[in-house]
Amino acid sequence: MSEPGPSSGGDPPGALAGVRVLDLSRVLAGPWAGQTLADLGAEVIKVERPGAGDDTRHWGPPYLHDRAGRPTAESAYYLAANRGKRSVAIDLGQAEGQALVRDLAGRCDILIENFKVGGLARYGLDYATLARLHPGLVYCSVTGFGQDGPYRDRPGYDFMIQAMSGLMSVTGEADDRPGGGPQKVGVALTDVLTGLYATIAILAALRHRDLTGAGQQIDLALLDVQVACLANQALNYLVSGQPPGRLGNAHPNIVPYQAFASADGHLVVAVGNDAQFRRLCALVEQPEWADDPRFATNAARVVHRELLIPRLAARLVERCSDAWLAAFEQAGIPCGPINTLDRVFADPQVRARGLQLAIDRPGVGPVPGVASPLRLGATPVSYRRPPPCLGEHTREVLQELLGLDSVRLDELAAGGVI
Repeated sequence: MSEPGPSSGGDPPGALAGVRVLDLSRVLAGPWAGQTLADLGAEVIKVERPGAGDDTRHWGPPYLHDRAGRPTAESAYYLAANRGKRSVAIDLGQAEGQALVRDLAGRCDILIENFKVGGLARYGLDYATLARLHPGLVYCSVTGFGQDGPYRDRPGYDFMIQAMSGLMSVTGEADDRPGGGPQKVGVALTDVLTGLYATIAILAALRHRDLTGAGQQIDLALLDVQVACLANQALNYLVSGQPPGRLGNAHPNIVPYQAFASADGHLVVAVGNDAQFRRLCALVEQPEWADDPRFATNAARVVHRELLIPRLAARLVERCSDAWLAAFEQAGIPCGPINTLDRVFADPQVRARGLQLAIDRPGVGPVPGVASPLRLGATPVSYRRPPPCLGEHTREVLQELLGLDSVRLDELAAGGVI
């Protein structure tokens, strides 16, 4: 492992203390993996284009504002995936810039990149080149379609992958219902899932490297990840041979498990077994449903959902959401409100778990964020740095890791390399 780099604050070392990551990725999937590793204690160095940086820096509004109310150069989108990193601005189009990144890779355990297939070869930063120079390097490549196959050269974006993977075919209301038609998920879920799978693969490869000394390349494809994450829907098709359709907020294998209208809004009822269904029937004053052979078991309820759901909906619309939620909770029936984000971050459970962060940036003020859901008892995650400004740490990192003095750094800056 690399020697631990300096950290700010008094936080204890994380589980990945001593691991150094060179993050050449941009947008969301790769940066999400880098941020997760940083939360776990790794030192993460983000390499960006001078003068431009990660595309997401400009994906606003909204933009972060400083204490005086002035907008900064960082969009909320960029802030979501880049905390805990140091930013180094290096021009990969110049030979000197390429040499700097090769040297940095030699002082890192992990490299993350999401260039097009073969895109880094012209810079001498592809896996084959770096593996010869640094055989212990764990090299994670994230692309839309992977390193092989007929689509390998295509660019890949979350929205199009949600469509191509089949996710949108099972998301949204049925075509014959109001508002029917395919829908994407409201966040870039494919990118986030790919970032998480990348993190898992990186940690597995790091374990292998620590046992054998040998690094390896990881081939992560957005399409692969999203097809894998179709989970039960994929198996519903593979077992039955019938492509599942869109059910809106309903579940293909569990009934009742969906959103319902109440007298003043909506709520979600998630009945997971027959005992819960029996309690639900008593609560809505229809105990006979629990013994009706059409509804007594989940399998029967799935077959006869078109009979049961309108009857249950007619009962639930009679009372307000809060009244139902209180009654369901007392009866042990899984349920929940459909919260807007202001209500999410005001929720007492969310507040108790500390899911809203604020990391101070000198001269700017608190930078908001959302906490990692990873809770490790002995080596908790920590948030040592706010998302960096573009090139904020260029001189610091090159001096610290490569031993460049101020004269050499000035020369590189004058030539536009950094």
